[in-house]
Amino acid sequence: MTGYTMPPAVSRPACPPQTAYLIASGDLRPSANAAGWPTQVAVEAAVTGAFQELGWSVVRAHEGFIDSQRMGLEVFKTIPADAPLVVAEAVWQYSHHVLAGLRTHRGPILTVANFAGDWPGLVGLLGVNAGMAKMGVAYSTIWSVDFTDDWFKDGLRQWVATGRIDHDGSHVRDLPALPSSAEVDLGRALAAQLLADKAIIGVFDEGCMGMYNAIIDDELLNPIGVYKERLSQSALWAEMLRVPDAEADAVGAWLRAKGMTFKLGTDEATELTEAQLRWQYKMYIAALRISDDFGLDAVGIQYQQGLKDLSPASDLAEGLLNNADRPPVTSRDGARVLWEGAPLPHFNEADEGVAVDALVTNRIWTAMGLDPATTLHDVRWGEDYEGEFVWVFEISGSVPPSHFATGYAEAVGWRQDPVYFPLGGSTIKGVCKPGEIVWSRVFVQGGRLHVDLGRASAVALPDAETERRSQATTPAWPIMHAVLHGVSRDQFMARHKANHLNVAYAPSGEVADRALLVKAAMFAALGVEVHLCGDTAIG
Repeated sequence: MTGYTMPPAVSRPACPPQTAYLIASGDLRPSANAAGWPTQVAVEAAVTGAFQELGWSVVRAHEGFIDSQRMGLEVFKTIPADAPLVVAEAVWQYSHHVLAGLRTHRGPILTVANFAGDWPGLVGLLGVNAGMAKMGVAYSTIWSVDFTDDWFKDGLRQWVATGRIDHDGSHVRDLPALPSSAEVDLGRALAAQLLADKAIIGVFDEGCMGMYNAIIDDELLNPIGVYKERLSQSALWAEMLRVPDAEADAVGAWLRAKGMTFKLGTDEATELTEAQLRWQYKMYIAALRISDDFGLDAVGIQYQQGLKDLSPASDLAEGLLNNADRPPVTSRDGARVLWEGAPLPHFNEADEGVAVDALVTNRIWTAMGLDPATTLHDVRWGEDYEGEFVWVFEISGSVPPSHFATGYAEAVGWRQDPVYFPLGGSTIKGVCKPGEIVWSRVFVQGGRLHVDLGRASAVALPDAETERRSQATTPAWPIMHAVLHGVSRDQFMARHKANHLNVAYAPSGEVADRALLVKAAMFAALGVEVHLCGDTAIG
């Protein structure tokens, strides 16, 4: 036969010498991209200027932000396949907009971000870095407050000369052989139980906000005893519609009786209202009942895609689910209180790395007789305070109230920002109490599950400094002031494979050390590659 229509030959332009191409992955939401654009322009100008000081030119490969996967594919058609490529981020971004192009790009890749509180380029950078780590794509990464410091300029100079930037990874070591102890024996016994009896995590739609790194394939989950129940947010919405108003209002009455307050107004577009709260109470009830239907051990609500156009934010429900002391919800027949006196671990933004971690943490902390409330935080920002680097960890909406010194009594509901949450909804705002914590992150690299484990202290800062940091980031969100043990800012940024990390409190440093040991032993017994970060009592 003849007359076949042959596709045109694929061609790419040639890359001029001493030239880098620059792209910017953006949000899916036009309102968010519009709000962040002035900051993005300023960051790109600073980065371009730094390249020019080294005698290099920068070609911007597209206009505006890359705001969809299709746009990303089209943009990469115009970029030389072997060009030095800069991914510049000053905002939150949806990694999957650019991951397809990055997966097959042959030139050196550099991710660069502003290290600032008001516009979370560093958070977006950690997300895209984690996606490339999961894909097995080599990349270099760097960040700066103002792009004039010698550390940033030296790193950029190394990249243009060699195509890579070397960072200090001396704080990371693999888990050594663990001698038998009560803690090691507990971790191994909990692992054996999980492998034998198995657990189910319910996922209300995967892939929240382009976080490819937050999706863990069944082939990696199932060997550690974890299975997925794939649920739809449409089912959650349908269940919310079935919850009677009186039942929802009882949740609100319970919270107020505990001392929680809400910053209420009347303008649905910009303020928190009672109507928004009622929908959030219904979501909390619906999530518990659906989890009961499927026998879930943990649940994750994506919220951002789809549900944000139907309902107020999921954050209030998420924080309540992770708390042991929370409004009671009965089974459909009224015969049982669901998860009475215990959290139903919730992994925000359907981040399955958080799901595995929260499930493991819940079982360990419960077995040790500790408060099992755990949560993720965004790695949001940080600055020195009196000679010590103090991180700002913030969750995008809600923490379990037991993470506050006086629980619900200091919890205040603020409306989520209408730029990102058009239908509003309450957060659980407060300052996380000082204390000893274990931090961790489960991630995928090299086709295997890994976990980074470390110790940290949540610290108290003066009220004025807390308020300054809150205003410099997102005032509606709860905040944790954290000092990592034996891990510098730049060591953490270079190593971390997510925009999230998990935290759980212990009543003392000695108990936190023991809990970390149990956690290391349990993960190792499950076959997860365990890495210790910074100063720990192990090894």
